[in-house]
Amino acid sequence: MASRWWDFGGDTIIRADQYIRLAADIPSQSGWIFSKIPLTATNWEIEFEFSIAGKGNLHGDGFALWVTKERARPGSVFGHTDRFEGLGVFFDTYKNNRPGVVFPYVMAMLGDGKTSYDSANDGKANELGGCSARGLRGSAVPSKAKLTYFQDQSLELQLQYKAADQWTQCFKVTADDGKGPIKMPNTAYLGFSAHTGELSDNFDIVSVDTKNLYSPVASGGRGSQGGPPNRKGGAPGGFKSSNQSSGGWGWFLFKVVAFCLVAGGAYMGYTAYRTKQRREYRGF
Repeated sequence: MASRWWDFGGDTIIRADQYIRLAADIPSQSGWIFSKIPLTATNWEIEFEFSIAGKGNLHGDGFALWVTKERARPGSVFGHTDRFEGLGVFFDTYKNNRPGVVFPYVMAMLGDGKTSYDSANDGKANELGGCSARGLRGSAVPSKAKLTYFQDQSLELQLQYKAADQWTQCFKVTADDGKGPIKMPNTAYLGFSAHTGELSDNFDIVSVDTKNLYSPVASGGRGSQGGPPNRKGGAPGGFKSSNQSSGGWGWFLFKVVAFCLVAGGAYMGYTAYRTKQRREYRGF
C-alpha cells in the first residue's frame, strides 16, 4: 500500500483494480490523494474519469481536483486545506445557499493563499468559472472531466456525462476576459480530495491521464513545451508518455531527406546488382 508517485490519507480506500474511493457513502468521511512529484509543465491537460453515486436521494458534499502549492494538507474545503494557493475545481453535490443555481455544480477557484473559500454560498464569491451539471451524479455513462491550461492565457473545463464521447464545455476563461493572467504556482502538485457531512455519497477516481501540451502561440512568438513524463493509470500511479506536439516544417523536411536517402541507397544497390549480373553473363 505504498507508491513512489502518490500519497493518500484520511478515509481514502485504494482498490487498484477498480478505483480510488476518496470518501464512501458514510457521514463525516474525508479523504485525499496527492502526487509526490510537482507538475512542472507550463501548458497541460488533465483528463480523469470519476464516479459519484450512493444509496440515498439526498447526498453531499462533493469532491475536488487540485493543482496547488500545498500538498496533502487535509482541511475543510472538500477535504483539503482552506486558503490554498493555486487551482481548485469543485464538484459540489449539495446546495447550501445559492439561489437560481442547479446542483450538482462545478466551479473553479484560483486561490492566492489568503482568501477563504465561500462555503456558506457554495463558492459564489470565489468563482472563476462554473456550470450546472444536472445528471452528473449517477450518470449512465462513464463520467469524465478534461481540464486544459495554457500558461497565463486560458483555462477550460469540459465534461462528459450525458452521452459517451460527447463533451460539454463547462467553462472557458481567458486572460482577455478582464480577470488578468491566469497564473499557477511555480511549483504545484496534482491531487484529489472529497468530503461528506450528514449527507454522503461514494466519490471515486477511476483513472487519471495528464499531458504536456504544445502551445502554437507563446511569449515572444515561439512555441513552448515542458514538464515531466505524462502519467496515466487505471489507478493513479501508472505512467504513460503521450506528449502532444506538432512537428512543423523541420519534421517534414527530415522525412523527405530520409526518403531520398533510402531511395538512393536502393537505386545504388540495384545498379550494383545489375552490373554483377552482366559480368557473370559475359563470363558464361
